[in-house]
Amino acid sequence: MSGNAADDIAPATTDDGFLGNRLKLLQPEKGYRAGIDAVLLAAAVPAREGERALEAGAGVGVASLCLAARVPGLEVAGLELQPELAGLAERNIERNGMADRVSIVEGDIGLSPRDLAAQGFEPNGWHHVFANPPFHDPATSPAPPHAGKAQSHLTLGSDLDDWVRFCCTMARPRGTVTFIHRADALAALLAAMAGHLGGIEVFPLWPAAGKSASRVIVRGQRDSKAPLAIRPGLVLHGRDGRFTDRTEAILRGGEALLLDQPA
Repeated sequence: MSGNAADDIAPATTDDGFLGNRLKLLQPEKGYRAGIDAVLLAAAVPAREGERALEAGAGVGVASLCLAARVPGLEVAGLELQPELAGLAERNIERNGMADRVSIVEGDIGLSPRDLAAQGFEPNGWHHVFANPPFHDPATSPAPPHAGKAQSHLTLGSDLDDWVRFCCTMARPRGTVTFIHRADALAALLAAMAGHLGGIEVFPLWPAAGKSASRVIVRGQRDSKAPLAIRPGLVLHGRDGRFTDRTEAILRGGEALLLDQPA
């Protein structure tokens, strides 16, 4: 849901509702705009009150704020490379009243562990780390016309291995790492996670019954020796084209996405 109205909205932004309008978030009118992927990612993070969670590539804060809204007492931090998105994230945190436990700053996942620690992002210090990495390789995908969208969608200056390495470095022992990504990138994602995470769960997101999954949620745990599991997944739309009841409960009601729950 988007609109134009409020006085504090810059001309180049829209004011969008998430979680049934519990959250009102500013996003760029053009360029990269978060949608249901960010909400589903947040719903899949198994965080609890009193824990700490870190988002890599936080954008304007959609996933971080959705997670914080679902889990009271959770501390959430985020790194975002693009300064204009990080600035909007700061505004979104303030206008949704979460500055006491959510923070998103301009930063680069490619920094050394020492430099990250100096910014308050301690390696091995987070119960949960989550990310929606750039989806496309610039060598094989045409760049979107908008520079910000290109930076969000293309792996400029970093590849999937870098994102996985960062997330695994930041997660504490027994901590979880959660990604949402293209289904056709699953092999590359699993290869990057090998040796870093165990107990990996693959959760397909089916656009509709009988349709191939276009997205997957993949979650693993540091120091786990559990085998990989393929979960039932989630059917997003019914025959009428509307979201299924379970999807509505996540997207509008802010419920958790339990990966081991039957589809």
